[in-house]
Amino acid sequence: MAGQYTREVAYRIFAQEFRDSDLSFKDSNDQYSPQYLLTPTGAKVNRMLIVGTLTEKEDIGNEAEYWRARVVDPTGAFLIYAGQYQPEAARVMADIEAPQYLAVVGKPSTFQTEDGTILTSVRPESIHIVDAPTRDRWVVETAQRTIERVKDLDSDNPDSVRAKEHYNTDASVYRQMALAALESLKTE
Repeated sequence: MAGQYTREVAYRIFAQEFRDSDLSFKDSNDQYSPQYLLTPTGAKVNRMLIVGTLTEKEDIGNEAEYWRARVVDPTGAFLIYAGQYQPEAARVMADIEAPQYLAVVGKPSTFQTEDGTILTSVRPESIHIVDAPTRDRWVVETAQRTIERVKDLDSDNPDSVRAKEHYNTDASVYRQMALAALESLKTE
């Protein structure tokens, strides 16, 4: 069917790689064109799936509820923000308590501070409480996807080429990050 809307793939990204990402762009000047975040391993992310431990949450809103949460994976922490424009996610955030394993599907968001630092966060589309085996599977799958992207860095894939040019990516850093995340599962 012509003009049919298709959802973007939800990439699995570790917190460390997400925090290292600072290149946001659109593929066209159309106002409805999706916003992407290119990661150092060449993932062109419009949606992402993260699974980790909710370690803290806070209502930072003034007039309305606006939740900030910290979700931790084996490589670091994601900041999640949910308010009136993410009503389902905000409702879930209001009702849950840390610590808890969460699966979050959302959009990457970047903010540039006055000194030029780029901060990353996630605007959640959905948040679900999950169990430890689900979190462990996510770590394994995310490590596999990361290692695949690292291997692809030497290809002529346009996203890989752009990532290497922008970040001057040291593939060994992200390979080691993925292996350390897998190793963390053995020590729990």
